[in-house]
Amino acid sequence: MSALLITDIDTLVGTHPKNISVLKGGAMNTLPVINNAWILCEGGLITGFGSMDNLPADLPTSLTSISAKGGYVFPSWCDSHTHIVFAASREEEFVMKIKGKGYEEIAAAGGGILNSARKLQHESEDHLFESASIRLNDMIKQGTGAVEIKSGYGLTFDSELKMLRVIRRLKDAFKIPVKASFLAAHTFPEDYKKDRNGYIRLIIEQMLPGIANEGLADYMDVFCEKGFFSAEETDKLLEAGVKYGLPPKIHANQLSISGGVQVGVKHNAISVDHLEATDEDVINCLSTSNTIATLLPSCSLYLGIPFANARGLINANVPVALASDFNPGSTPSGNMNFVVSLGCIKLKMLPEEAINAATLNGAAAMQLSDVAGSIAIGKKANLFITRPMSSIAYLPYSFGQSQIEKIILNGEVN
Repeated sequence: MSALLITDIDTLVGTHPKNISVLKGGAMNTLPVINNAWILCEGGLITGFGSMDNLPADLPTSLTSISAKGGYVFPSWCDSHTHIVFAASREEEFVMKIKGKGYEEIAAAGGGILNSARKLQHESEDHLFESASIRLNDMIKQGTGAVEIKSGYGLTFDSELKMLRVIRRLKDAFKIPVKASFLAAHTFPEDYKKDRNGYIRLIIEQMLPGIANEGLADYMDVFCEKGFFSAEETDKLLEAGVKYGLPPKIHANQLSISGGVQVGVKHNAISVDHLEATDEDVINCLSTSNTIATLLPSCSLYLGIPFANARGLINANVPVALASDFNPGSTPSGNMNFVVSLGCIKLKMLPEEAINAATLNGAAAMQLSDVAGSIAIGKKANLFITRPMSSIAYLPYSFGQSQIEKIILNGEVN
């Protein structure tokens, strides 16, 4: 692998000191840059960067040099909440939504998560891998350089493990960091609608040991919400997950104040995700913890539900991350550029805050701060080069129009 030198960078974005792993409060508006810059990548890592005025003379002999032609260079997006392993799209539900049906109505009619579960249970592992690979390749082309993928469309022992094995294959096949979350507690399968405790026992007594035996998951996830898993059930499941070495990353407060945030914080969750419904107690709880609030604005847009209170969270010194929630039912898109735009347009985040939320804090929400999320010596050289732009704010401002010219993964142009 030859070294890669990128020169003529108008602005090198996100040059945070390597010891900065997460940002909260007023610090989220701090986005350090270097103007008229270069960056050097060797062995898949960032090994140097600075101003063109100080370009070193002793560069590696085996060197590929490219010009950014006055574009910006960003660290790749870190998308810490996705569901990209699924068997089929659900555009029929899209039409139902247009006709005015709500999330809960669609689920009651046999749609929603159970719809995806029925389809996935009959799909082969190979086909799931192939279709998820297409989605992940699309995300990478749009600037994503690290991703977390959840199970949860299996809802049986065999199908949940099948999903996690697909995610492991994606980890092995792709050049970007991939994390796996075990989410059998996504909803209750039809066979357990009247035996909630029976399904929870299945997760704890059979699924978790099977997953641990194969080392298939990095995190334990639960959908804590009215009509899904209660705060008490979530508490029990998270406690079981921790016994198998799976830290919590949970869905909470998507449709209501569920108590999920408080349960997540109690168990030192890495992140609590969604938070479309918050109140003062939720914000106060998060402000006294190290748990990251991961917001999913494209889900709010698609479902027509409230947007999360990003400003209230940031003002309370809570670290905020942005992620896509790419899934077939409520967010059929993994475009992080659009997510960053929505962070600005709908969550009223400043461009610097939204970019930090989608890079440095997104990496922290996957425990990848040592390798991703910023421009720092020793981090993975996962970057993207934009067209020439008038300012950093132009990227979220120009929503729906990609500004990305080149993708760099592990120091190689893709």
